[in-house]
Amino acid sequence: MKPAKSNKFYDRISNFYYFIEPFFKSQNNLLIDKVNSLPKGKLLEIGIGNGKTLEFYKNHKITGIDTSMAMLNKAKMYLRCYEHIELICMNGENLLFKDDRFDYVILPHVIAVVDNPNLLLSEVYRVLKPGGTLIILNHFTPNNFIKYMDRIFNPIAKLLHFQSIFYESELTALSKFKKIDNISCDVFGYFKLLLFLKL
Repeated sequence: MKPAKSNKFYDRISNFYYFIEPFFKSQNNLLIDKVNSLPKGKLLEIGIGNGKTLEFYKNHKITGIDTSMAMLNKAKMYLRCYEHIELICMNGENLLFKDDRFDYVILPHVIAVVDNPNLLLSEVYRVLKPGGTLIILNHFTPNNFIKYMDRIFNPIAKLLHFQSIFYESELTALSKFKKIDNISCDVFGYFKLLLFLKL
C-alpha cells in the first residue's frame, strides 16, 4: 500500500496530545465499553492517533490508521505488547482496502476534522462487510445555548483544523446506513455515540 502524506498539523501537536486526552476520557470510556461488548471481529479505527485506546480493546483484530506519522510512531509502542494490531499511515477519505473487509469501523472524534466527511463515510461503507457496524463518537451542535458557543468558537476551530459547527443532518452519506443507537455522552447532548448498521 502506498503510504499517505503525513499530516503536518497533527505531527506538530503529537507531543502535546496527551494533555488533550483527559477532556475526552469519559466519552472514550463509553466508546471502549461499547466496542468490547461487540462480538469478535475485524475492526478498523480511523484516526488512531497515539494509540491510547489500543490497550483497552479486548476482542478484536485491530487495524489503526492515521495521516500523522508522528502520532503513529507513538502508537507503535503497543505493537510490542499486542499481536492483534496493525498500524498504517493512510487517509480515511481514500481507504486502500478491499471492499467488505471489516466487521467494525470506529470514528472517534474524527469526522469533524476531515476535509470531506461524506467521502469518508462512503469509504467506510465500502470497506464494511454487509451487517457491519459503524461507530461514531463526535460532537454535534445541539439546538440549545451551546450552538452559540460553537458559532463564537468557529474561527478559532478552523485554525485548529476542525469544525465546531457540526450537524448530523449534513452527513448525507449516513443515509446508506441504518441507525441502531444514539447515546448522549453528556447532559447537554453535545457529544454523542452513534451506531449504524450496513444493510
